[in-house]
Amino acid sequence: MDSNIQNFNGYLEVEKELSHNTIESYIRDLRQFNVYLKENDLSDIVNVNKTLIITYLMSLQKSGKSVSTVSRNIASLRSFYQFLLNEGIINKDPTINLQSPKQEKKLPSILTPKEVEILLEQPNIECSKGVRDKAMLELLYASGIRVSELIALDIDDINLYMDYILSSKDTPNERVIPIGKMAVNTLSLYIEKHRMSLVKDREEKSLFVNYHGKRLTRQGFWKIVREYTKQAKINKNITPHTLRHSFAAHLLQNGADLKSVQEMLGHADISTTQVYTLITKNKIKEVYKKAHPRA
Repeated sequence: MDSNIQNFNGYLEVEKELSHNTIESYIRDLRQFNVYLKENDLSDIVNVNKTLIITYLMSLQKSGKSVSTVSRNIASLRSFYQFLLNEGIINKDPTINLQSPKQEKKLPSILTPKEVEILLEQPNIECSKGVRDKAMLELLYASGIRVSELIALDIDDINLYMDYILSSKDTPNERVIPIGKMAVNTLSLYIEKHRMSLVKDREEKSLFVNYHGKRLTRQGFWKIVREYTKQAKINKNITPHTLRHSFAAHLLQNGADLKSVQEMLGHADISTTQVYTLITKNKIKEVYKKAHPRA
């Protein structure tokens, strides 16, 4: 390995404290660039200019590398040359003003209303764990809150008489979110008849608890979603966030206005919420193609 790349490796480990996988990616990108330079009898990795780097990146694109791979290579090169500049090894950074290629915005994966129904029917409500799980899934889909917000809920954040929850209490993202009757009914069953059988300490404030009677963790909830996805035999990659995406998309598909959905999701910028309108437009196209005789 080139000594400068080796020194950069140590810098990432000790000073930046990056993860092993991130460091491995950076170093692999730099080695690949170094090989490209040597194979083409070009300058060494330290003495390169912006044109040479752009030529290399174009070669990656021509070889079929994805936009995300090219963007990561730019990030690797940018970090490396910034390191060399700070160390006084070079006096000019060749990656200055180097633009990353625009990545195509991927539409979030959502479930159909029928798939949501199938997933929510999976928990066994004959036991306390099943009722808890169903209450969590129903609430996630009914409110569109994030997993972190779901597990952070306290018993006092739920108002079953007024049909709303208080999410992200005492934070800048605090908001009151209405919930539907299905979620209210399941939450009522859980709180009134099952929660106390799971809670070990009667002073526990957490709404959803694990087998130890403590607040459920994000990892714990991910395992629950995986379990029911497998059980439901839905051929999609379902994560807890999928229900949040489905909540937003289904509201817009049924006539909800964008501003209201933005407020319920807690998005600071409405452009973040607008991605769900693309899903709605795609749905309209699908309906047109299936229904129009000359489509």
